[in-house]
Amino acid sequence: MRLLFKVGWAVLSPASGGAVRTPRPTIALAAVLLCLASSAFAHEMRPAYLELREEKAGEFSVLWKIPMLGDARLALEPEFSGDAKAVTPVTTRTPPGAAIQQWTLHAPALRGQTVRIRGLESTMTDVLVRVEFADGTAWTQRFIPSRPTAMIPERQSSLAVAGVYLSLGVEHILTGVDHLLFILALMIITGGGWKLVKTVTAFTVAHSITLAAASLGFVHVPSRPVEAVIALSIVFVAAEIVHQRSGREGVTARAPWIVAFTFGLLHGFGFAGALSEVGLPQGHVPLALLFFNVGVEVGQLFFIAVVFAFVALVRRARIALPRWAQLAPPYAIGSVAMFWVMQRVAAF
Repeated sequence: MRLLFKVGWAVLSPASGGAVRTPRPTIALAAVLLCLASSAFAHEMRPAYLELREEKAGEFSVLWKIPMLGDARLALEPEFSGDAKAVTPVTTRTPPGAAIQQWTLHAPALRGQTVRIRGLESTMTDVLVRVEFADGTAWTQRFIPSRPTAMIPERQSSLAVAGVYLSLGVEHILTGVDHLLFILALMIITGGGWKLVKTVTAFTVAHSITLAAASLGFVHVPSRPVEAVIALSIVFVAAEIVHQRSGREGVTARAPWIVAFTFGLLHGFGFAGALSEVGLPQGHVPLALLFFNVGVEVGQLFFIAVVFAFVALVRRARIALPRWAQLAPPYAIGSVAMFWVMQRVAAF
């Protein structure tokens, strides 16, 4: 890891001379940025969520939450391989971004049945399924397009729960383009090295605090203002990069770990909002929360490593570019983030 950050310092820090060396890393970062922005110009698609809770022997209350884009709902339906039928009418409500259906399911022998999410293989989302039994045991499984079926076992191990929430954490950070742009901006302004290590550590500590506090119900913050301020935090750091390149160092250049910690608290509320979409399994709450957070950190470090590797490859190309090109990444980051600010404020 020390070698990784040394390489990062070499490729991210501004060069002291020559029109060839300085802009290449910045153009590389701009390319990374544009790839990220094109893959998800808004926030990531939330997963679908299916919860079955056994109220009495063989009868389960069902909550089925399906993501929506505008008025379009994903065509997903849960199916069971054995005796399982609805005994009450299905009720539907449509809060922003989702359709929520509820009904009562009669399934006297649910353990050992195979669950299938029909239509999942034709989408790009995933589904988290949780079954809670009256005896206090539970089963949690993540369904993906390439694996739309799974069997409900007699018992689920803690290791299986940890694996599910670890993968959810990794997926959230790697598809959360706003979080990645904030990290990318911090990488540019710190130039790598131990300053980046301290900055990323401060960001990690901060968002871990608010993720835990919000997920456990100690703090309640409206999600839409949080998402808007997260976008605004990216605009702020992008502007700080421009000031730094103009010879006017701001607080982020002088003490990036303070800015990372402050805004990291807000990003933690964003992570908690995503986790609340799927919930935490009863009986495994601390374990699921821990491994979701670990997954976020794993994805974050993977992103940093990919950026460093990509920039190092571009530097080897030795393409001469004008010095003004070094301003491309902060202006691109700031423009995308400002669009998000206006979009998210308009959604209040």
